[in-house]
Amino acid sequence: HSRTQKILWSTSRFRDYGLKGVHDVADEAMDYRILHMDEDQDRMYVGCKDHVLSMDINNITHGTLKLFWPASTAKIDECQMAGKDPTHGCGNFIRVVQPYNRTHLFMCGSGAYSPVCVYINRGRRPEQRQMGYSFQCPNLSYEANFLFPLRQEQVFLIDSKTESGKGRCSFNPRVNTVSVMLNQELFSGMYIDFMGTDAAIFRSLTRRNAVRTDQHNSKWLSEPIFIDAHLIPDGSDPNDSKLYFFFRERLTDNSGNTKNIHTMVARVCPNDIGGQRSLVNKWTTFLKARMVCSVLEEDGTETHFDELGDALTLISAFGLFSSVFKGSAVCVYNMADILTVFNGPFAHRDGPNFQWVAFQGRIPYPRPGTCPGGAFTPDIQTTKEFPDEVVTFVRNHPVMFNPIYPVGRRPLVVRTNADYRYTSVAVDQVTAADGNYQVLFLGTDKGTVQKVIVLPSNDSLHEDLILEELEVFKNQAPVTSLRISSKKQQLYISSEFGLSQVSLHRCQAYGSACADCCLARDPYCAWDGLSCSRFYPTGKRRSRRQDIMHGNPLTQCRGFNLKAYRNAAEMTQYGVKNNTTFLECFPKSPQASVRWLIQRDNDRRKEVKLTDRVLSTEHGLLIRSAQLSDQGLYYCLTTENNFKRTVAKIRLRVLSEAMVSMLTDKRQSQWAWAGSLRPKDLLVAFSPELKNLQQRQQQQPAQPPGPLRGDLAKLKPLLDRRKSRNRRNHVPEV
Repeated sequence: HSRTQKILWSTSRFRDYGLKGVHDVADEAMDYRILHMDEDQDRMYVGCKDHVLSMDINNITHGTLKLFWPASTAKIDECQMAGKDPTHGCGNFIRVVQPYNRTHLFMCGSGAYSPVCVYINRGRRPEQRQMGYSFQCPNLSYEANFLFPLRQEQVFLIDSKTESGKGRCSFNPRVNTVSVMLNQELFSGMYIDFMGTDAAIFRSLTRRNAVRTDQHNSKWLSEPIFIDAHLIPDGSDPNDSKLYFFFRERLTDNSGNTKNIHTMVARVCPNDIGGQRSLVNKWTTFLKARMVCSVLEEDGTETHFDELGDALTLISAFGLFSSVFKGSAVCVYNMADILTVFNGPFAHRDGPNFQWVAFQGRIPYPRPGTCPGGAFTPDIQTTKEFPDEVVTFVRNHPVMFNPIYPVGRRPLVVRTNADYRYTSVAVDQVTAADGNYQVLFLGTDKGTVQKVIVLPSNDSLHEDLILEELEVFKNQAPVTSLRISSKKQQLYISSEFGLSQVSLHRCQAYGSACADCCLARDPYCAWDGLSCSRFYPTGKRRSRRQDIMHGNPLTQCRGFNLKAYRNAAEMTQYGVKNNTTFLECFPKSPQASVRWLIQRDNDRRKEVKLTDRVLSTEHGLLIRSAQLSDQGLYYCLTTENNFKRTVAKIRLRVLSEAMVSMLTDKRQSQWAWAGSLRPKDLLVAFSPELKNLQQRQQQQPAQPPGPLRGDLAKLKPLLDRRKSRNRRNHVPEV
């Protein structure tokens, strides 16, 4: 690790990938992860296999710089000889990108199971134009453009010594590494050894001594998978701030035989330097508690979502959970509730079965888990001044007895028995005309992102609405990370194969009618009198129509032609007896409920009876083996938020098999020349006459071919148009 390696920023070559996106040139799984957002300098840093990307957050397809940083050949050979995966393991997968100071970034990669770190000069003025030229590098398999500096503050090309990444980045790239940089000290949650058996929360890059969790102590960490980490204040004194790590781990039950997955949150004080005689170079403020995300069933049992998949904190803490029964849930936790649990009773194993009970003995002073130099311990400057009994208590009682429950003791969003799972979450705080809302962006394992808003309802429960769902990756690659730029109003999505950028507000997708814009209930959008456009809270209220809570077009869209909007134009559709017929109906919103009505001749409208032969699907009405009795005028009625409208009005005519045979039989001389017409053209031309067609055929004798007469003259324009189209599509013979 003492060798000098040249690290180079280069311009990357990408192709457009759908919305606004990039995709790796080689079409291989590069395992992209969004690792750091720098909104002040308009840059986003993405780590993947052997590369770090510095991307323009305004448009990720333009102005991207690529840093090529492979593992050494010797380390790759050692990795493969150890039996590791040569494609998904024996490379340098970048997992840590943290701002070290105003000019440098600190980066770490897995280094082919030999973690390595480096400092990179990002430049003080990256927005200034760089100059570069094309240069063929002997250790690269492709030509790259390397950027050379004009002045010292614009350096992107440096020679830097690499450092060991042990204790900063996991050896295995498929094991998560979480990190936070505080005052040029790196706090990491990762596995510290090659075999992946020693998990630790570690502080490095410190002028003080390095500190970690107690090694191989299952009371502290038991096979954890780290998810996220955040510094959260605790009161007005900055010395009382705690660093929280969110993870899931395997814990033994009371019998000591079965290990179950539990979601946990642990915290440490950043100024913890370890104990004086016990827990030397170990955390003396480490505590953890269980986070519960469950649904209470009618019989009183709880269905738990135990596997934390993603976490983030705003004013509250959001957790994304999944379970073994193909379900996902989003739970939100109040920080006050989290603090209450950490200030509550400690857990203690007692009794003949060593069951977990609340500790009833004397708790030493200062209370274990308290930070030195804070509001409660102004006379204690370092953790080395803690009494021995405090350090001993922390070592033996790191777990809190009470679990942390979400707000309302129920998930905010629940999805069960769905064909997808949520993999990542991002939350944006949005100000609308009738209040403030939290909009959730939920990535799935099917390569889609759902935009969800949660609304309070009358029974104190919450109602979640899917505003829209976007397919951001065509190959259905699971979403690995989501990031929001509030400054740019953009959402950034990563997967193993690529990156995408989506605007937070896509108001044009809700149509061009006031009612559609109102029913969308999207806090980003409002009706401005002409179209559905972005809502600005400082705009004039008179010209903006928005109602997120109720979404009632009858009150918001007065003065607009709602009558014409609520009644669809009638169209005619033909089916064939004993064949399948499908009547299309696309609701404007996934929240709309659909009803089908039918009106037969000289009868009133009745609701369509759904059977095994007549099915209502997501996109319309499917009639298996259509019969003459199915003829009539069908109404597709949708109801959303008590607003009713007719989305489709379809008059179905069913043709008998004899009539279809008569129309298509070329032996009938008067139809022989119509064989080249499409059935759709034929039916449209004869829509008024089909009802009496068979009767006229019986009355008129067969005639030889000749001039078109009567109703048949209607087919001449169609026939001419068909012939001319055929002439254009055929290649002339030579």
